[in-house]
Amino acid sequence: MRVLVIEDDRETAGFIAEVLADAGHEAELVHDGTSGLERAQAGEFDVLVVDRMLPGKDGLSLVREYREGGGASPALFLTALNDVDNRVEGLRAGGDDYLPKPFAPAELVARIETLDRRQSGDMPVTVLKAADLEMDLLARKVTRRGQKVDLQPREFRLLEYLMRNAGQVVTRKMLLEKVWDYHFDPQTNVIDVHVSRLRSKIDKDFDEPLLHTVRGSGYRLEA
Repeated sequence: MRVLVIEDDRETAGFIAEVLADAGHEAELVHDGTSGLERAQAGEFDVLVVDRMLPGKDGLSLVREYREGGGASPALFLTALNDVDNRVEGLRAGGDDYLPKPFAPAELVARIETLDRRQSGDMPVTVLKAADLEMDLLARKVTRRGQKVDLQPREFRLLEYLMRNAGQVVTRKMLLEKVWDYHFDPQTNVIDVHVSRLRSKIDKDFDEPLLHTVRGSGYRLEA
């Protein structure tokens, strides 16, 4: 990841560069706002780290002009101005995050990496969808066509695994290992019972079934 650090304090800028290098990232340092805007507009950087108080052009103006010119790289404001009004002002100017000085190196790296993942779309999946069935992993909520589906914890895990593998045949062995944490077949009908209960909850009141039995193989979730 390439990071443009726009910081007039050369000691602080050098420290940030060392921290990023230790984390496997490359940093370019600029020490005034005018040059910082020019380098940002070159479009060569994944994340911008911008000090609020800069000579030539302040950080707010820099980011605002960068956004107005179509610049899309996420920007992290790094500054000693830590009151709510200043944070809001920075975000409204086009900043994506705000870290006050002094800062912990690990938090700086984590925030920069999070901004990069958000920009690239590489964020953890929190909502699963299959046809009109939707599962919110954070809220632990399942709906079909907007209607809430109440599931027991094991049924939730079973459906989550099926949805993560939607369109594919999932075998009994796969379910035993991934949903029940069994690495052997207990020779019970536990899977059949839970699949039957799950099917009654997600398919019973709807015209189109989603959970299908594939004879001799296992199960498949698809429209």
